[in-house]
Amino acid sequence: MRLAALALVVSLAGAATAQAPVRPVAAPDFRLSGQAVQGGALLGNAPAGTVTLRLDDQPVPVDGDGRFLIAFDRDAAPTASLSARLADGRTVAQSLAVAPRAWRLEHINAPLRPGKSSEAFLARRKPELAAIAAARAQSTDAQGWRQRFIWPRIGRISGFFGAQRVYQGKPGAYHGGVDIAGATGEPVRAPADGVVILAASDKPFTLEGHLLMIDHGHGLNSAFLHLSQIDVKLGDHVAQGQRIGAIGSTGRATGPHLHWGMKWNDSRIDPLLVAGPMPQGL
Repeated sequence: MRLAALALVVSLAGAATAQAPVRPVAAPDFRLSGQAVQGGALLGNAPAGTVTLRLDDQPVPVDGDGRFLIAFDRDAAPTASLSARLADGRTVAQSLAVAPRAWRLEHINAPLRPGKSSEAFLARRKPELAAIAAARAQSTDAQGWRQRFIWPRIGRISGFFGAQRVYQGKPGAYHGGVDIAGATGEPVRAPADGVVILAASDKPFTLEGHLLMIDHGHGLNSAFLHLSQIDVKLGDHVAQGQRIGAIGSTGRATGPHLHWGMKWNDSRIDPLLVAGPMPQGL
């Protein structure tokens, strides 16, 4: 009798254990690769079931596998909010601390004098700016944003992103890209896969000269200024490492060099943080 009762208790305990709901271990809501820093970019994985994703007020596209890209302007605020709306109606949010950068500042003891532009210059410049804006507004199927970027040209960095002159306390425009020294005609290569969204090969732009722009997808694009020639055309799909043009000094340039600028949507970012340190001894 006692054995039967004991067997019944054990049986009931086993049944209760089998029927108890198993609580899954919660996975992290966001998985981010890299550091949130002014002028930098992060790759991430969104929570499962993400329907929409935003960085502050900026919509962020998310691929089918949950991968996404976000970036921070040179003058980004010290905090940002990443939020995802899930299919079940919940919203998951994560606050990001954006690290500041120590920019190269040159203090000039002279007043900032705005440049004088003639009506003829402004007439030429207006359609150029419109063409650049239209190019950046394009959305392509490029997947280069997923890659580890390479330098389009190996050489001495002659101008750093974010460098700025301050005239008697008033800041001038900062340098929006990285300058790489080189000789006219030396090749420039695609830093990542992409689609050509602008190629000013016939008529150089007033300031940028022969300007080439490549979309890498998800709002990320590269601009290559002052080229002596462009070897690709509008709409071409280019592969990482492919020759796309040659160094020059067209437009407003004091000598031959490559200016490489990058933007994620409206945010200017530092190519050096995307490609890593310039290789040495090559």
